Amino acid sequence: MLWTAWRHDFHRRDGQGGAVSVRRGYPSDLTDAQWALIEPLLPEPNTDGRREKHPRREIVNAILYVVRSGCPWRYLPADLPPWQTVYWYFTRWEEAGVTEKLLVTLRVKARVQQGRAPEPSAGIIDSQSVKGADTVGRDSRGYDAGKKINGRKRFIITDTLGLLVTVTVLAASWQDRDGAKSALLGAYMVTPIRHVFADQGFTGRLVDWTRDILRTTLEIVRKPADQRGFAVHPRRWVVERTLAWLTACRRLARDYERHPKVSEALIRWAAIAGMTRRITRGQPARRQARRTFTWT
Repeated sequence: MLWTAWRHDFHRRDGQGGAVSVRRGYPSDLTDAQWALIEPLLPEPNTDGRREKHPRREIVNAILYVVRSGCPWRYLPADLPPWQTVYWYFTRWEEAGVTEKLLVTLRVKARVQQGRAPEPSAGIIDSQSVKGADTVGRDSRGYDAGKKINGRKRFIITDTLGLLVTVTVLAASWQDRDGAKSALLGAYMVTPIRHVFADQGFTGRLVDWTRDILRTTLEIVRKPADQRGFAVHPRRWVVERTLAWLTACRRLARDYERHPKVSEALIRWAAIAGMTRRITRGQPARRQARRTFTWT
């Protein structure tokens, strides 16, 4: 009963009217409106060989299923395309820079929908250390003594709406002021962001490096001296909320990837899924009303 409550039938048809696949839907599947945002941004099919056997929408659904559910590629359900095919598309699209293109285009649409300028002028940076699974090699993992985590560290920059701009994954042993340089340089190359907010972990020579090399202001948002317990800090809460959105995807709750670039790609896919939902919904998500049950 609970399993079928949120599932629905999917009927895919090709251009000739023949049924391509019929399966039960998953919560991570794209809706028609979300697919309409992504489909035009995918590379054109190769017409030199045979026709693609599996619809591209199903390929994207399978990638999002892995990201959201956290299952290994080999554990994809049998009603989705074979994992070898899905992973082949995943790697080829990443080599072609598809996720970066999707991220930029969807971010512009989401910002315009919210009444903002298409490109951001300010951003927020933060880092997140996550444990590394046994599949993470020694060459790309480290120990974060502050958080006491053995694994990797993610550096992300978002705009003031919390939309992902760039992501860099490094060993957890990297200091914030050193590892942030790659993320700041990436944001400098793809956006007009010239003012970035950060927490106290990014103080020091990084502020001078950002000003002298990138001509960008790195503003440190310090916590009040009299703060006791938890408090929401101006600006910083936006990027922390984005990290919470990302780690809601079970594949990102821990780092399982052999190569950091694969981790970055999965983070971008999670952000893409969130942006498509935000655009088609037309407004930020709201918590569901609390349900009460009366015992009789």
